[in-house]
Amino acid sequence: MTPPVVHSLREQIREHILEGIVSGRWQPGERIVERRIAVELEVSQTPVREALRELESLQLIESAPNKGVRVRNLTADDLKESYPVRAGLEQVAAELAAGRLAEHTTALEREVEALREADLTGDGEAQVRHTVAFHREIVRAAGNAVLLHTWESLGIEVWTTLSIRWFSPEPRSHAQDHQEIVDAFRRRDPKIGALLKSHVLSCAPRV
Repeated sequence: MTPPVVHSLREQIREHILEGIVSGRWQPGERIVERRIAVELEVSQTPVREALRELESLQLIESAPNKGVRVRNLTADDLKESYPVRAGLEQVAAELAAGRLAEHTTALEREVEALREADLTGDGEAQVRHTVAFHREIVRAAGNAVLLHTWESLGIEVWTTLSIRWFSPEPRSHAQDHQEIVDAFRRRDPKIGALLKSHVLSCAPRV
């Protein structure tokens, strides 16, 4: 049985704000008031401030003296900037993890099965969650703490959410795309790094 995922208060608040931006509750240029969020969620302002700082570091929001925090006017080009960096990191991860994942694909298969269900039901939130979990398993399997930290610092969940919800082209089979990667690990494909890099780049948002 997969253990439940426990999110910190900061992460829960970050997801709340992100959902508000994605859903249009806060429009580009609109101010996000820290105190109002704290009152709404019945929390102190400290974790709200931490969540906002994280979103600002990802350039999803911006702050200015005497103007507070506002939603950036993001375009597909803004979202695309992180994908070449992420693709390069995951290429290295796949090459480092190839031997280990060739023999142990259970964690990857679990995420693919969850993606099949999400594809069938059209559950966008689950598609994001299990897509990110799949790729995290590959990076973790590389056994390189610096690589994992760098990858996670890109805010993969945030950009994947926005890419799928805002700029995704016609519906795609997330499960099938990721099953092909599992199959490549199993057969010890010598081009697994290039394959994963190509896959990540293909997920970049298109106008």
